[in-house]
Amino acid sequence: MRTFSLLKGMPVFDVKTGNKIGEVCDLSISGNGQVKGLLLRKGALLKKNYLIGIKDVTSFGWDGVMIEDSSVLRAIPKIEEYTFESHNRLTGKMMMSREGERLGLLEDVYFMEELGTIVGYELSDGFFSDVMEGKRVIKTDEPPAIGKDAIIVNVK
Repeated sequence: MRTFSLLKGMPVFDVKTGNKIGEVCDLSISGNGQVKGLLLRKGALLKKNYLIGIKDVTSFGWDGVMIEDSSVLRAIPKIEEYTFESHNRLTGKMMMSREGERLGLLEDVYFMEELGTIVGYELSDGFFSDVMEGKRVIKTDEPPAIGKDAIIVNVK
């Protein structure tokens, strides 16, 4: 299990050539809460973003993400799904329970790397609450309902 905050900025390497392809800059997340892929920032001067499908990742290491070769990179079309920090961003979105309880603001996600399944959400109630009480982690087995104004999860 891994969080997005651990993946962000991690280098991506081509297993066949040993070359660094770029760095992870975001996650692509479907409307039903599945991680579809990693967004990769590539280039030295003019940075360009690409998408790597979660199934195209050979392995997630502690020091780098490995892909078979750079042919799995896809130019990013207009993103209609969600990302964690850029297009249709989920960071900072209100999370609510199905019972109508305000859970907090989304800060990070925990997901199973091999499957792309989100298994937990790290929530914040604001800076002072985080310092005094710490951040909350909500675990769920069911996919969330992601809307324009909130993310609804079943916490039972």
